[in-house]
Amino acid sequence: MTGRPLTVLVVGATGSIGRLVVAEALRRGHGVRALVRDASRAGRILPAPTALVVGDLTKPATLEPAVEAIDAIVFTHGSGTREADVRDIDYAGVANILTALDGRRVRIALMTAVGTTRPGTPYAAWKRRAERLVRASGDPYTIVRPGWFDYNDAGQRAILLRQGDTEQSGTPADGAIARDEIARVLVDSLTNPAAERLTFELVANEGAEQDDLTPVFSALTPDAPDALDGAEDSPNAPLADEPQRFRDDREAIARLRERAS
Repeated sequence: MTGRPLTVLVVGATGSIGRLVVAEALRRGHGVRALVRDASRAGRILPAPTALVVGDLTKPATLEPAVEAIDAIVFTHGSGTREADVRDIDYAGVANILTALDGRRVRIALMTAVGTTRPGTPYAAWKRRAERLVRASGDPYTIVRPGWFDYNDAGQRAILLRQGDTEQSGTPADGAIARDEIARVLVDSLTNPAAERLTFELVANEGAEQDDLTPVFSALTPDAPDALDGAEDSPNAPLADEPQRFRDDREAIARLRERAS
């Protein structure tokens, strides 16, 4: 692991997971910058060391100050299950931040959800497209698909990482995880080389939480270079069938990477 403190931008910082990510990153000695729409409200929610930068994920022109001189980004924003909202906020937020970076290399942790690759689920398809943009960026990344928040029992704290997104019932039977453990995994991934280029589902088993997540990350299969999807994902959404908006965004972000390299 790297010992150097990072400057971490948290997107979705005032949400239930984002607040915990801010706290965990500060606990580890990182500098934290929060992208917020309302600085007054955020100042009441987030700890004082957090730097607040006002911007709107849906307005690209407002995002450059948020990404200036950062080392890492944790995306925890989420809008619900209405397709238009996921497309215009969850997906577009990732696209707009990556564009604002203009090809500059940062470490990324993206939170989506278990069941992201489930066929015939329009809102999930846009979350999957956000994942694909992160892979196209060429930045080092970890993509975390949590199970159902807080459906775990009190003794269910052993972190389990799965691949392939095979549990797709759309119920807590797909796996559960505590919110603080989601935050821990997201922040840990930023400085743990074993987590680089991984895509996985995050749930918990009965037992105590591990002190060191390196063996847990190391047991997984990294995504192939320039992969469209996660290493074990079903190839059930060919690029040729994707909407033109996504294909244009993916090509534009890949060009930014090439221009900066």
